[in-house]
Amino acid sequence: MKEALAFVWSYTKKHGLAYGMAIFLTIVVAGIAMINPYATGMIVGEVIQNGHREKLALYLAMIVGAALAIAIIRYIYLYLYEDVSQKVVNEIRGGLYRKFQKMDFRFFDQNRVGDLMSRLTGDTDAIRIFLSAVVYQLVYYLFIFCFALVMMFTINVKFTLILLILTPFIVFFGFRQAWNSRRAFHDVRDEYSALNSMVTENVSGNRVVKAFAKEWYEIQKFDVRNEAYRDANLRQAGIAAKYIPILDTLAVSMSLIMLFAGGLMCFNGSMGIQDLVMINGYLWMVNNPLRMIGWLLNDVMRFVASYDKLRQVIYAQPAIENLEGPVNFEIKGAVEFRNVSFRYDKEMILKNVSFKAKPGDTVAIIGATGAGKTTLVNLITRFYDTARGMVLVDRVNVRNIDKAHLRKHIAVAMQDVFLFSDTIEGNIAYGKPNAPMEEVEEAARIAGAKEFIEKFPDGYDTIIGERGVGLSGGQRQRLALARALMVQPSILILDDTTSALDMETEFEVFSNLRKKEQTQTTFIIAHRISSVKDADLILVMDKGEVVEQGTHQELLEMKGQYYDIFCQQMGAVQDGREAV
Repeated sequence: MKEALAFVWSYTKKHGLAYGMAIFLTIVVAGIAMINPYATGMIVGEVIQNGHREKLALYLAMIVGAALAIAIIRYIYLYLYEDVSQKVVNEIRGGLYRKFQKMDFRFFDQNRVGDLMSRLTGDTDAIRIFLSAVVYQLVYYLFIFCFALVMMFTINVKFTLILLILTPFIVFFGFRQAWNSRRAFHDVRDEYSALNSMVTENVSGNRVVKAFAKEWYEIQKFDVRNEAYRDANLRQAGIAAKYIPILDTLAVSMSLIMLFAGGLMCFNGSMGIQDLVMINGYLWMVNNPLRMIGWLLNDVMRFVASYDKLRQVIYAQPAIENLEGPVNFEIKGAVEFRNVSFRYDKEMILKNVSFKAKPGDTVAIIGATGAGKTTLVNLITRFYDTARGMVLVDRVNVRNIDKAHLRKHIAVAMQDVFLFSDTIEGNIAYGKPNAPMEEVEEAARIAGAKEFIEKFPDGYDTIIGERGVGLSGGQRQRLALARALMVQPSILILDDTTSALDMETEFEVFSNLRKKEQTQTTFIIAHRISSVKDADLILVMDKGEVVEQGTHQELLEMKGQYYDIFCQQMGAVQDGREAV
């Protein structure tokens, strides 16, 4: 609780004047509210009992004036509460989003998209509600309770003490409810995140669902998750249902005590009717906060539960950080792996990988699925760090290079193509948004995308759907390649970028790449020999190890795994002479 409040205050203090004014005005309203019971009692005592009718207008004016003042002041402070809460949540939400941008691959490997979305929306909104509504009610009810209690003691100490006999029990059950509710609210937030994740995943994969006619299966999965969310809410509501009636009963009992004890004291003359009417008005002001304590503590626990979920992101730190004093230099593109091993959790993905590539070289990586090809190139960009050994770029360990600077000189066309809901031009020029149209068209031409782009009615201004909806797999891959080429990198990584292309189109794309002035070092991950045979260095990977490396001719002469793959794909004779 203390940590949650400290976190919120770290943002709220920037708007401390406005928020402090809102709290002050809330206290003022609680004070003004004391006028109504006092004036009502005076009307009964002075006007009705004692016949001072000339005072009626004064007391009525006090009641009306207090009501108008409360209405005006309440409008002001409610606006201030909402204004500050919206600004605070806007800053928190912006900070979370910036945190997402700073986090590395491992963070997103371990957190589902739906979970992160619920942090950014539902959990931050719980903070807004706390600042705009819960704090206001806590302050208002606390001070109206205190002011009313002071007024009651001023009128009759003995009677007030009798009325407060049940207060310790109300406070006890209120805090008992809050304690039991905290775990329940955590469960509600967990189930909400799980439900959100499932829906996000299903909507993103709706084409797969329909392709396999699994709509009913997904509906059943949703029903199970939806019911779990419902049950979590019902468990939380069950706690409230258990304690709220107790609190209400105790609060109502105070009114019964007032009528019984107050009546006796009026009969024996120890208290007048005027005092009883005033205390009756103030008792409501004492009673109502006590009845609300359970609900308010529920809201506080909901806020704490949301903060606990946010904390997991707020204080998360990326595993990939710049070392102190990172270096920046003009990257030429030489790459060396020196006895590199990489472990993901407990599984060893890469084992003792070593090779060298000069600036301008083309390095091809071939091997079975799961051999570690993508992991290898991810270490060049420092998306992950090595477990042992070093990855060097221009003879400098990538750990010593500023990671943003390193990645600006590397372009990656990833295996899982992601395109934004934007124009084709916007997607191609994503890494270089102010590039002239001529460069965009040239990148599209080299990637083999120019022809199909110009067939669209709007050409480069064509809006494509999220993840490239409306385009074929090959078209998406060519746009991803064009996007990578646009930044004119020192190191270009093509992670199975042409797998969706037919052989003729693939040949055209690689032919365009070879004709282009070769200044960057290129890494090509592919499964086809035709894609890799012209490379300066070919790495053959198997189970995380580089089992063979060399040129196309050298590997054929080894008659190892590369030779076997070549024979399978090219239909060569056993000795390989005809295929060479």
